[in-house]
Amino acid sequence: MGAYILRRLLLMIPTLFGIIAVAFAVVQFAPGGPVEQVIARVTGQADGAMDRLSGGGGDMAGGSQSFDGGGDVGGKYRGAQGLDPEFIADLERQFGFDKPWYERFAGMLWDYVRFDFGESYFRDVKVIDLIIEKMPVSVSLGLWLTLISYAISIPLGIRKAVKDGTTFDTWTSAIVIVGYAIPGFLFAVLLVVLFAGGSFLDLFPLRGLTSDNWDQLSWPMKIVDYFWHLTLPLTAMVLSAFATTTLLTKNSFLDEIRKQYVTTARAKGLTERQVLYGHVFRNAMLIIVAGFPGAFISAFFTGSLLIEQIFSLDGLGLLGYESILNRDYPVVFANLFIFSLIGLLVSLISDLTYTWVDPRIDFERRDVA
Repeated sequence: MGAYILRRLLLMIPTLFGIIAVAFAVVQFAPGGPVEQVIARVTGQADGAMDRLSGGGGDMAGGSQSFDGGGDVGGKYRGAQGLDPEFIADLERQFGFDKPWYERFAGMLWDYVRFDFGESYFRDVKVIDLIIEKMPVSVSLGLWLTLISYAISIPLGIRKAVKDGTTFDTWTSAIVIVGYAIPGFLFAVLLVVLFAGGSFLDLFPLRGLTSDNWDQLSWPMKIVDYFWHLTLPLTAMVLSAFATTTLLTKNSFLDEIRKQYVTTARAKGLTERQVLYGHVFRNAMLIIVAGFPGAFISAFFTGSLLIEQIFSLDGLGLLGYESILNRDYPVVFANLFIFSLIGLLVSLISDLTYTWVDPRIDFERRDVA
Protein backbone atom coordinates (compact mmCIF):
# COMPACT_ATOMS: atom_id res chain seq x y z
CA MET A 1 0.00 0.00 0.00
CA GLY A 2 2.90 2.34 0.70
CA ALA A 3 4.16 2.00 -2.88
CA TYR A 4 0.67 2.70 -4.23
CA ILE A 5 0.34 5.87 -2.13
CA LEU A 6 3.79 7.05 -3.23
CA ARG A 7 2.92 6.52 -6.91
CA ARG A 8 -0.32 8.43 -6.52
CA LEU A 9 1.48 11.30 -4.80
CA LEU A 10 4.12 11.46 -7.54
CA LEU A 11 1.44 11.46 -10.24
CA MET A 12 -0.06 14.58 -8.68
CA ILE A 13 2.98 16.60 -9.78
CA PRO A 14 2.47 16.30 -13.57
CA THR A 15 -1.30 16.57 -13.08
CA LEU A 16 -1.02 19.87 -11.24
CA PHE A 17 1.55 21.08 -13.77
CA GLY A 18 -0.84 20.30 -16.63
CA ILE A 19 -3.78 22.05 -14.96
CA ILE A 20 -1.80 25.20 -14.24
CA ALA A 21 -0.16 25.18 -17.69
CA VAL A 22 -3.50 24.96 -19.51
CA ALA A 23 -5.02 27.70 -17.36
CA PHE A 24 -1.96 29.91 -17.88
CA ALA A 25 -2.12 29.37 -21.65
CA VAL A 26 -5.82 30.28 -21.74
CA VAL A 27 -5.13 33.47 -19.80
CA GLN A 28 -2.57 34.60 -22.38
CA PHE A 29 -5.29 34.83 -25.01
CA ALA A 30 -8.13 36.06 -22.81
CA PRO A 31 -9.06 39.71 -23.45
CA GLY A 32 -9.54 42.24 -20.68
CA GLY A 33 -6.47 41.48 -18.56
CA PRO A 34 -5.54 43.43 -15.42
CA VAL A 35 -3.80 46.20 -17.38
CA GLU A 36 -6.92 46.71 -19.48
CA GLN A 37 -9.05 46.59 -16.34
CA VAL A 38 -7.12 49.54 -14.89
CA ILE A 39 -7.21 51.38 -18.21
CA ALA A 40 -10.99 50.96 -18.34
CA ARG A 41 -11.34 52.36 -14.82
CA VAL A 42 -9.06 55.28 -15.58
CA THR A 43 -10.65 56.29 -18.85
CA GLY A 44 -14.14 55.84 -17.47
CA GLN A 45 -13.77 57.75 -14.17
CA ALA A 46 -11.58 60.74 -15.04
CA ASP A 47 -8.91 62.24 -12.82
CA GLY A 48 -10.40 61.27 -9.44
CA ALA A 49 -10.06 57.59 -10.22
CA MET A 50 -6.55 58.24 -11.45
CA ASP A 51 -5.59 59.74 -8.12
CA ARG A 52 -7.04 56.78 -6.24
CA LEU A 53 -5.11 54.33 -8.40
CA SER A 54 -1.82 56.16 -8.06
CA GLY A 55 -2.08 56.73 -4.32
CA GLY A 56 -2.06 54.19 -1.50
CA GLY A 57 -2.05 50.40 -1.76
CA GLY A 58 0.36 48.96 -4.27
CA ASP A 59 1.47 52.19 -6.02
CA MET A 60 -0.36 50.89 -9.04
CA ALA A 61 0.51 53.59 -11.52
CA GLY A 62 3.90 54.61 -10.27
CA GLY A 63 3.37 58.36 -10.38
CA SER A 64 3.74 59.33 -14.05
CA GLN A 65 0.18 59.49 -15.31
CA SER A 66 -0.41 62.23 -17.87
CA PHE A 67 -3.27 61.71 -20.26
CA ASP A 68 -1.99 63.95 -22.98
CA GLY A 69 1.27 62.16 -23.60
CA GLY A 70 2.19 60.80 -26.98
CA GLY A 71 2.91 57.27 -28.05
CA ASP A 72 0.57 54.83 -29.66
CA VAL A 73 -0.28 52.28 -27.02
CA GLY A 74 -3.80 51.77 -28.33
CA GLY A 75 -2.68 48.94 -30.58
CA LYS A 76 -1.58 46.83 -27.62
CA TYR A 77 -4.33 47.55 -25.12
CA ARG A 78 -7.91 48.34 -26.00
CA GLY A 79 -9.00 51.78 -24.83
CA ALA A 80 -5.44 53.02 -24.20
CA GLN A 81 -5.44 55.74 -26.86
CA GLY A 82 -4.24 59.02 -25.44
CA LEU A 83 -2.64 57.57 -22.31
CA ASP A 84 1.00 58.19 -21.47
CA PRO A 85 3.14 55.21 -22.63
CA GLU A 86 5.12 55.47 -19.41
CA PHE A 87 1.93 54.99 -17.44
CA ILE A 88 1.20 51.82 -19.42
CA ALA A 89 4.76 50.63 -18.83
CA ASP A 90 4.34 51.23 -15.09
CA LEU A 91 1.18 49.12 -15.12
CA GLU A 92 2.95 46.31 -16.96
CA ARG A 93 5.77 46.32 -14.41
CA GLN A 94 3.26 46.42 -11.56
CA PHE A 95 1.49 43.30 -12.84
CA GLY A 96 4.62 41.58 -14.12
CA PHE A 97 3.67 41.77 -17.80
CA ASP A 98 6.95 43.42 -18.72
CA LYS A 99 8.52 39.92 -18.63
CA PRO A 100 8.12 37.23 -21.31
CA TRP A 101 5.44 34.59 -20.69
CA TYR A 102 7.87 31.74 -20.03
CA GLU A 103 9.67 33.74 -17.35
CA ARG A 104 6.39 34.58 -15.63
CA PHE A 105 5.25 30.95 -15.82
CA ALA A 106 8.51 29.63 -14.41
CA GLY A 107 8.42 32.17 -11.59
CA MET A 108 4.84 31.23 -10.74
CA LEU A 109 5.69 27.52 -10.61
CA TRP A 110 8.65 28.18 -8.33
CA ASP A 111 6.48 30.25 -6.01
CA TYR A 112 3.76 27.58 -5.93
CA VAL A 113 6.28 24.88 -5.06
CA ARG A 114 6.99 26.97 -1.94
CA PHE A 115 3.26 27.65 -1.47
CA ASP A 116 3.85 31.34 -2.02
CA PHE A 117 0.81 32.65 -3.92
CA GLY A 118 1.78 36.32 -3.96
CA GLU A 119 -0.59 39.24 -3.49
CA SER A 120 -3.90 40.14 -5.06
CA TYR A 121 -3.62 42.66 -7.89
CA PHE A 122 -6.39 44.90 -6.63
CA ARG A 123 -6.84 44.18 -2.91
CA ASP A 124 -3.28 44.79 -1.65
CA VAL A 125 -3.37 41.66 0.53
CA LYS A 126 -1.70 38.27 0.33
CA VAL A 127 -3.74 35.74 -1.60
CA ILE A 128 -3.45 33.06 1.08
CA ASP A 129 -4.72 35.54 3.71
CA LEU A 130 -7.62 36.42 1.42
CA ILE A 131 -8.56 32.75 0.99
CA ILE A 132 -8.32 32.12 4.75
CA GLU A 133 -10.52 35.16 5.37
CA LYS A 134 -13.26 33.76 3.10
CA MET A 135 -12.88 30.19 4.37
CA PRO A 136 -15.38 30.24 7.30
CA VAL A 137 -18.36 30.74 4.97
CA SER A 138 -17.36 27.88 2.66
CA VAL A 139 -16.47 25.61 5.58
CA SER A 140 -19.83 26.28 7.20
CA LEU A 141 -21.84 25.68 4.04
CA GLY A 142 -19.83 22.67 2.88
CA LEU A 143 -19.54 20.89 6.22
CA TRP A 144 -23.14 21.23 7.35
CA LEU A 145 -24.53 20.62 3.87
CA THR A 146 -22.64 17.32 3.62
CA LEU A 147 -23.55 16.15 7.12
CA ILE A 148 -27.23 17.07 6.80
CA SER A 149 -27.61 15.57 3.32
CA TYR A 150 -25.98 12.29 4.43
CA ALA A 151 -28.08 12.24 7.61
CA ILE A 152 -31.22 12.47 5.46
CA SER A 153 -30.26 10.42 2.42
CA ILE A 154 -28.80 7.29 4.08
CA PRO A 155 -31.77 6.45 6.33
CA LEU A 156 -34.18 7.45 3.56
CA GLY A 157 -32.33 5.34 0.99
CA ILE A 158 -32.32 2.30 3.28
CA ARG A 159 -36.03 2.72 3.98
CA LYS A 160 -36.79 3.03 0.27
CA ALA A 161 -34.83 -0.16 -0.44
CA VAL A 162 -36.74 -2.09 2.23
CA LYS A 163 -40.07 -0.66 0.98
CA ASP A 164 -39.19 -0.97 -2.71
CA GLY A 165 -42.27 -0.73 -4.91
CA THR A 166 -44.59 0.44 -2.13
CA THR A 167 -46.51 3.70 -1.91
CA PHE A 168 -43.83 5.09 0.41
CA ASP A 169 -41.13 4.40 -2.18
CA THR A 170 -43.16 5.98 -4.99
CA TRP A 171 -44.04 9.17 -3.15
CA THR A 172 -40.59 9.74 -1.70
CA SER A 173 -39.05 9.18 -5.13
CA ALA A 174 -41.36 11.83 -6.56
CA ILE A 175 -40.43 14.29 -3.79
CA VAL A 176 -36.71 13.61 -4.22
CA ILE A 177 -36.84 14.05 -8.00
CA VAL A 178 -38.86 17.27 -7.78
CA GLY A 179 -36.50 18.63 -5.15
CA TYR A 180 -33.51 17.76 -7.31
CA ALA A 181 -35.08 19.47 -10.32
CA ILE A 182 -35.66 22.78 -8.53
CA PRO A 183 -32.56 25.03 -8.76
CA GLY A 184 -31.17 25.86 -5.35
CA PHE A 185 -31.02 29.59 -6.07
CA LEU A 186 -34.71 29.63 -7.06
CA PHE A 187 -35.69 27.99 -3.80
CA ALA A 188 -33.40 30.46 -2.00
CA VAL A 189 -35.31 33.39 -3.50
CA LEU A 190 -38.58 31.78 -2.36
CA LEU A 191 -37.21 31.42 1.17
CA VAL A 192 -36.17 35.06 1.19
CA VAL A 193 -39.64 36.15 0.08
CA LEU A 194 -41.36 33.97 2.68
CA PHE A 195 -39.09 34.16 5.73
CA ALA A 196 -36.47 36.92 5.39
CA GLY A 197 -38.35 40.18 5.11
CA GLY A 198 -39.76 39.71 1.64
CA SER A 199 -43.52 39.88 1.22
CA PHE A 200 -44.40 37.81 4.28
CA LEU A 201 -42.42 36.98 7.45
CA ASP A 202 -39.16 38.49 8.70
CA LEU A 203 -37.73 35.66 10.80
CA PHE A 204 -34.19 35.14 9.50
CA PRO A 205 -31.25 37.44 8.72
CA LEU A 206 -29.90 38.01 5.22
CA ARG A 207 -26.28 38.96 5.80
CA GLY A 208 -23.20 37.18 7.11
CA LEU A 209 -22.71 34.22 9.42
CA THR A 210 -23.14 36.15 12.67
CA SER A 211 -24.95 39.18 14.03
CA ASP A 212 -23.31 42.54 14.70
CA ASN A 213 -23.43 41.95 18.47
CA TRP A 214 -21.70 38.54 18.19
CA ASP A 215 -18.90 39.47 20.62
CA GLN A 216 -21.40 40.45 23.29
CA LEU A 217 -23.31 37.15 23.19
CA SER A 218 -22.80 34.24 25.56
CA TRP A 219 -21.40 31.08 23.95
CA PRO A 220 -24.81 29.26 23.88
CA MET A 221 -26.35 32.29 22.17
CA LYS A 222 -23.42 32.43 19.73
CA ILE A 223 -24.24 28.89 18.64
CA VAL A 224 -27.90 29.80 18.23
CA ASP A 225 -27.01 32.95 16.31
CA TYR A 226 -24.64 31.04 14.01
CA PHE A 227 -27.24 28.45 13.04
CA TRP A 228 -29.90 31.15 12.82
CA HIS A 229 -27.89 32.74 10.01
CA LEU A 230 -27.25 29.38 8.32
CA THR A 231 -30.83 28.11 8.34
CA LEU A 232 -32.04 29.58 5.04
CA PRO A 233 -28.83 29.05 2.98
CA LEU A 234 -28.55 25.43 4.10
CA THR A 235 -32.23 24.77 3.49
CA ALA A 236 -31.90 26.08 -0.05
CA MET A 237 -28.83 23.94 -0.75
CA VAL A 238 -29.96 20.74 1.01
CA LEU A 239 -33.16 20.49 -1.04
CA SER A 240 -31.33 19.09 -4.07
CA ALA A 241 -28.18 17.83 -2.35
CA PHE A 242 -29.47 14.54 -0.93
CA ALA A 243 -31.27 13.24 -4.04
CA THR A 244 -28.27 11.53 -5.64
CA THR A 245 -27.05 9.95 -2.39
CA THR A 246 -30.57 8.76 -1.53
CA LEU A 247 -31.04 6.93 -4.83
CA LEU A 248 -27.47 5.61 -4.71
CA THR A 249 -28.05 4.23 -1.21
CA LYS A 250 -31.32 2.62 -2.26
CA ASN A 251 -29.85 0.94 -5.35
CA SER A 252 -26.79 -0.22 -3.44
CA PHE A 253 -28.94 -1.86 -0.75
CA LEU A 254 -31.23 -3.42 -3.35
CA ASP A 255 -28.24 -5.01 -5.10
CA GLU A 256 -27.03 -6.53 -1.84
CA ILE A 257 -30.47 -7.64 -0.66
CA ARG A 258 -30.92 -9.71 -3.81
CA LYS A 259 -27.67 -11.64 -3.37
CA GLN A 260 -27.43 -15.26 -2.29
CA TYR A 261 -25.82 -14.67 1.10
CA VAL A 262 -28.91 -12.68 2.19
CA THR A 263 -31.16 -15.60 1.30
CA THR A 264 -28.85 -17.90 3.29
CA ALA A 265 -28.92 -15.57 6.31
CA ARG A 266 -32.71 -15.50 6.24
CA ALA A 267 -32.83 -19.31 5.98
CA LYS A 268 -30.78 -19.51 9.17
CA GLY A 269 -33.60 -17.75 11.03
CA LEU A 270 -32.11 -14.26 11.31
CA THR A 271 -34.54 -11.38 11.59
CA GLU A 272 -34.80 -8.79 8.82
CA ARG A 273 -33.08 -6.24 11.07
CA GLN A 274 -30.18 -8.63 11.72
CA VAL A 275 -29.87 -9.39 8.01
CA LEU A 276 -30.06 -5.73 7.04
CA TYR A 277 -27.65 -4.25 9.56
CA GLY A 278 -25.53 -7.30 10.34
CA HIS A 279 -24.80 -8.42 6.78
CA VAL A 280 -26.12 -6.06 4.12
CA PHE A 281 -25.20 -2.71 5.67
CA ARG A 282 -21.40 -3.00 5.49
CA ASN A 283 -21.32 -4.19 1.89
CA ALA A 284 -23.97 -1.76 0.69
CA MET A 285 -22.37 1.23 2.41
CA LEU A 286 -19.00 0.66 0.76
CA ILE A 287 -19.63 3.03 -2.12
CA ILE A 288 -21.43 5.56 0.09
CA VAL A 289 -18.73 5.83 2.76
CA ALA A 290 -15.91 5.86 0.23
CA GLY A 291 -17.58 8.72 -1.61
CA PHE A 292 -17.95 10.89 1.50
CA PRO A 293 -14.62 12.79 1.14
CA GLY A 294 -15.38 13.63 -2.47
CA ALA A 295 -18.92 14.70 -1.60
CA PHE A 296 -17.61 16.99 1.12
CA ILE A 297 -15.07 18.64 -1.18
CA SER A 298 -17.70 19.02 -3.88
CA ALA A 299 -20.05 20.78 -1.47
CA PHE A 300 -17.15 22.74 -0.01
CA PHE A 301 -15.94 24.33 -3.24
CA THR A 302 -18.79 24.32 -5.72
CA GLY A 303 -22.37 25.36 -6.20
CA SER A 304 -22.52 28.12 -3.57
CA LEU A 305 -21.94 31.24 -5.70
CA LEU A 306 -25.59 32.18 -6.19
CA ILE A 307 -26.45 31.19 -2.61
CA GLU A 308 -23.65 33.43 -1.35
CA GLN A 309 -24.91 36.34 -3.41
CA ILE A 310 -28.56 35.91 -2.42
CA PHE A 311 -27.77 35.68 1.30
CA SER A 312 -24.81 38.12 1.25
CA LEU A 313 -22.28 35.50 2.33
CA ASP A 314 -18.73 36.47 1.40
CA GLY A 315 -17.16 33.06 0.73
CA LEU A 316 -14.80 31.34 -1.69
CA GLY A 317 -17.44 31.02 -4.41
CA LEU A 318 -17.97 34.77 -4.57
CA LEU A 319 -14.22 35.39 -4.26
CA GLY A 320 -13.44 33.18 -7.25
CA TYR A 321 -16.20 34.72 -9.35
CA GLU A 322 -15.11 38.29 -8.63
CA SER A 323 -11.45 37.41 -9.23
CA ILE A 324 -12.27 36.05 -12.69
CA LEU A 325 -14.32 39.12 -13.57
CA ASN A 326 -11.58 41.49 -12.36
CA ARG A 327 -8.80 39.39 -13.93
CA ASP A 328 -7.14 39.12 -10.52
CA TYR A 329 -4.87 36.34 -11.77
CA PRO A 330 -2.96 35.60 -8.52
CA VAL A 331 -6.25 34.83 -6.78
CA VAL A 332 -7.58 32.85 -9.76
CA PHE A 333 -4.47 30.68 -10.09
CA ALA A 334 -4.10 30.19 -6.34
CA ASN A 335 -7.70 29.01 -6.06
CA LEU A 336 -7.20 26.68 -9.01
CA PHE A 337 -3.97 25.26 -7.61
CA ILE A 338 -5.23 24.78 -4.06
CA PHE A 339 -8.56 23.27 -5.08
CA SER A 340 -6.92 20.96 -7.62
CA LEU A 341 -4.39 19.79 -5.03
CA ILE A 342 -7.10 19.16 -2.46
CA GLY A 343 -9.21 17.36 -5.07
CA LEU A 344 -6.32 15.02 -5.93
CA LEU A 345 -5.63 14.33 -2.27
CA VAL A 346 -9.31 13.63 -1.62
CA SER A 347 -9.37 11.22 -4.55
CA LEU A 348 -6.50 9.32 -2.91
CA ILE A 349 -8.27 9.41 0.45
CA SER A 350 -11.43 8.02 -1.19
CA ASP A 351 -9.47 5.07 -2.58
CA LEU A 352 -7.89 4.43 0.80
CA THR A 353 -11.36 4.59 2.37
CA TYR A 354 -12.40 1.68 0.16
CA THR A 355 -9.63 -0.46 1.68
CA TRP A 356 -10.65 0.61 5.18
CA VAL A 357 -14.31 -0.30 4.61
CA ASP A 358 -13.50 -3.52 2.75
CA PRO A 359 -10.00 -4.97 3.48
CA ARG A 360 -10.41 -7.35 0.53
CA ILE A 361 -9.67 -4.43 -1.83
CA ASP A 362 -5.94 -4.08 -2.54
CA PHE A 363 -5.03 -1.33 -5.03
CA GLU A 364 -1.31 -2.10 -4.82
CA ARG A 365 -1.75 -5.74 -5.80
CA ARG A 366 -4.09 -4.69 -8.60
CA ASP A 367 -1.46 -2.30 -9.98
CA VAL A 368 1.23 -4.93 -9.87
CA ALA A 369 -0.97 -7.35 -11.77
